[in-house]
Amino acid sequence: MDKIKMTAPIVEMDGDEMTRIIWQQIKDELILPFVDLKTAYYDLGLPERNRTDDAVTTEAGEAIKKYGVGVKCATITPNDQRLEEYKLKKIWKSPNGTIRAILDGTVFRAPILLDRIKPVVKTWRKPITIARHAYGDIYRGTEYRVPGKGKAELIFNGEDGTIFREIIYDFEGPGVLQGTFNKDSSIRSFAHACFRYALEAEQDLWFSAKDTISKKYDGTFKSIFAEIFEQAYRAAFEKAGISYFYTLIDDAVARVIRSEGGFIWACKNYDGDVMSDMVSTAFGSLAMMTSVLVSPDGKFEYEAAHGTVTRHYYRYLKGEETSTNPVATIFAWTGALAKRGELDGNRELVEYSKKLEAAVLQILDEGICTKDLAGLYEGLTPRPVSTTAFIHEIRNRLH
Repeated sequence: MDKIKMTAPIVEMDGDEMTRIIWQQIKDELILPFVDLKTAYYDLGLPERNRTDDAVTTEAGEAIKKYGVGVKCATITPNDQRLEEYKLKKIWKSPNGTIRAILDGTVFRAPILLDRIKPVVKTWRKPITIARHAYGDIYRGTEYRVPGKGKAELIFNGEDGTIFREIIYDFEGPGVLQGTFNKDSSIRSFAHACFRYALEAEQDLWFSAKDTISKKYDGTFKSIFAEIFEQAYRAAFEKAGISYFYTLIDDAVARVIRSEGGFIWACKNYDGDVMSDMVSTAFGSLAMMTSVLVSPDGKFEYEAAHGTVTRHYYRYLKGEETSTNPVATIFAWTGALAKRGELDGNRELVEYSKKLEAAVLQILDEGICTKDLAGLYEGLTPRPVSTTAFIHEIRNRLH
């Protein structure tokens, strides 16, 4: 069989632990036998990030800006435990945060639905898409462990001579301090992306924050969304028969749980991180969710929305068989390859991506699954298998 040719590469960003193992299995079994794969490869595994002083992460982000499409494996965001385990030079920032800062834009995350698996929230009948702002907040924040008594201040020195200075807290003993930021241009890009996505999907758009407490920070998000909606999108929304509204995030959570789904929920960066995990888990599994970052200038980065599955990786190192769900990682690859094909006018590549996704859904509908899904099926007794066996089943269907 002739392999499908690619005229331009995608940016491939390798990752860490169990997802790195699965990443290679997916390539070997499901992609390389069928596609003459072209990638600009970057190793974002923690050892390589440490060796390059994290320069490799920045290089990968810039490569996505150059080639237009990237696909990323899950990576470790180090903490004190990882600092010791991997003998790191320092606690490096989140690679996702670094890449998103380079690309800006919005992350759209939606559950992969199966007829055989019903959501934990029984009222949910339609998918809920999380639109997550992908810039700033704690992912690019500055932190300080306060060693003892002292005064913390927020200071801004404007180029025009404006000076703002206010005491954050007068510490009477040890504590912790954090500074985060955002900018109007990125919030505007986020708002436009959400409104456009809602119009394309013909679904209502909800936006939630906490402006009653964070009057300046969250209040800026709220006011920019309202301004852009009134100026550019209200008429189009009314014509499409869809709506936009803002509410406090605690009210939004209550509304979401009582809803039937079928809408887009826009969240600030950290809120979107947490809520997308909640939504995907309630629909079935963290590994059953697609995730794509769309930048304002039309660049795309596809990834799995879950972590590196550390517990399974330690079992793998002991020679034990694992049943880790690879679906989100497979759909990251298919999303990137389909987008590459779409941009290049490569219909074969687009069709291959659709067929690979169809093969995955077919075996899941037949009850062949990984252990995370085994207890969720209704009307069918599933057959849980190992990750390797699951990928082999997909390849058989793909043939």
